[in-house]
Amino acid sequence: MFITINDNELYYEIHGNPDGETIFFIHGAPGLSDCRGDIKAFFTLGDTYRLVFMDMRGSGRSGGNPPFTHEQWTADIEEMRKTLVGGPIKILGGSYGGFLTLEYVLRYPENVTHVLLRDTSANSEFDHLSVDRALESNLPGITEEGIRRLFDGKVASNEELREMFTAIQPLYTVEFDAEAVQARLDSIYYRYETHNFAFRYNKPAFNLVPDLHKISVPTLVTVGRHDWITPVVCSELIAEKVPNSKLVIFENSGHSPQQEENEAYIKLVQGFLHTDSLMEKKL
Repeated sequence: MFITINDNELYYEIHGNPDGETIFFIHGAPGLSDCRGDIKAFFTLGDTYRLVFMDMRGSGRSGGNPPFTHEQWTADIEEMRKTLVGGPIKILGGSYGGFLTLEYVLRYPENVTHVLLRDTSANSEFDHLSVDRALESNLPGITEEGIRRLFDGKVASNEELREMFTAIQPLYTVEFDAEAVQARLDSIYYRYETHNFAFRYNKPAFNLVPDLHKISVPTLVTVGRHDWITPVVCSELIAEKVPNSKLVIFENSGHSPQQEENEAYIKLVQGFLHTDSLMEKKL
């Protein structure tokens, strides 16, 4: 379905129990990702919850009216919440979607009851670890110039974005399935302008660490042990600074434990959402 939000057409889908409490899912990878991956990973939560998935402004099937700022993206989420729900929501964001989830709860704290973060970060302090990991992999197609253009938001075209994203695919998972990855690469809506804005203008100044102590609602922080793009240290920092948080590391996953260890991940989320508060951190 499509809806006009803040003068931009957004694609969204609602799944699950129409009478259940609402969970919003915020995808990552601006200009590369969309809501289809989250729908596949989390649809079983629909037995209990009402699930709202959307393609963010400038990604997937949604319109691409700028700006692609964190302020605009979180304003879009808020307008969607007011339009589709009215009351407070639970929100789950992965990777770059975790950046926006953190920004959202800090901007609109009264509208969130639970925060779920997956393989994300609260600042750009550790980006150099990802660049080093990519360069040390010796994978074909990865060059220092190419990986820095990707991280600096200086990709010249959708074709170049696809070429670079293809080269780094083996870094994302513990077990690489070439056929499945190729199918996914072929299905992507490549939007290089969105990617470039996010990485050239948003990420350099991105730092929410000083404000994380303000998040008071129950917060679940998850990460794959072998995540290369938002390594474990990023999640450890979030869990250290958010008072009412729990950190869970998935030992057999890379960047997407919700896919790589789906059954265990869904069970964890279900248990967390039944908990009103977290009395202690479990590392």
